[in-house]
Amino acid sequence: MTKHKHLIVRAETRKTPDDPSWCHAWLTDLVKKLDMKICQGPITAYVDVPGNAGLTGLVIIETSHIALHCWDESNPGLVQLDVYSCSDFDPQLIFDLMKEFDPVKVEYKFIDRETSLVELDSHTK
Repeated sequence: MTKHKHLIVRAETRKTPDDPSWCHAWLTDLVKKLDMKICQGPITAYVDVPGNAGLTGLVIIETSHIALHCWDESNPGLVQLDVYSCSDFDPQLIFDLMKEFDPVKVEYKFIDRETSLVELDSHTK
């Protein structure tokens, strides 16, 4: 049976990533750890527009997508992560991988989008 799970994470970080090749490897590792399969990507880029400078990465998975956006101009930096999948996954695996960003604050919402927007969990760490 198809699931519709969506994890949205906002993290203020001390070690905000800024390298597209690193992002490619991190997203690939995340997909493997979630036991999912890549259809296309990851596609990564660094945007150097003042006021909106940062790293973006996107990977299309068999069951939907994962998007990572990072802004490194501020201190702390900002990491936004979006994981949407038509299969179950454990959000803790994602939080564990995000520890390398040295977060000072993490907020998230975990939503079941099967028939409506049902909040499964939300928290500020």
